[in-house]
Amino acid sequence: MDDLSLYKLSLEIRIDWSDLDMYKHVNNLTFLRFMQSGRVKFWEATGLSSMFETTNKGPMLVSSHCDFQKSLYYPGKAIIKTRLDYIKNSSFGVEHLILNEDLEICARGKDVAVCFDFNKNETYRIPDDLREIMSKY
Repeated sequence: MDDLSLYKLSLEIRIDWSDLDMYKHVNNLTFLRFMQSGRVKFWEATGLSSMFETTNKGPMLVSSHCDFQKSLYYPGKAIIKTRLDYIKNSSFGVEHLILNEDLEICARGKDVAVCFDFNKNETYRIPDDLREIMSKY
C-alpha cells in the first residue's frame, strides 16, 4: 500500500464529459493532462515557474510515463498526488498518483525534467538552495 502522506502536493480535478473516450471512461491522454497539472503545481510550489519568469531559466520536461491501473469515470473527480522522486546534477524526477474519489490508485506516473537555461540553450546544475526547496515536496 502506498503511503499517501509522502505526497506533499495534492490537486483535485473534476472529470468532465469531454475527458471520456468511446468506452465512456476517462481517456488515457487525459491522465497525462492530470499529470501535467500535478507537475505544474510542483513547479509553482517550488518556485521553478517564477524563476523562469525572472531569469529565463527553468524546468524542461524530457520524459513522461504513465501506467494505467484502473478506469476513472464521469461524473467524478480525479485526485492527483505529486512528490519529488529524486534530484541529480541537472535533472530531477517527479512521481504522481492519480486516484479516484475512493482513494483507489487509478494510475502511476513519472516525469523527468532538466533545469534549462533558455538564454544559453543548455542545462545547468541545480543550485543547493533550489535542491533544499524541492526536497520539501
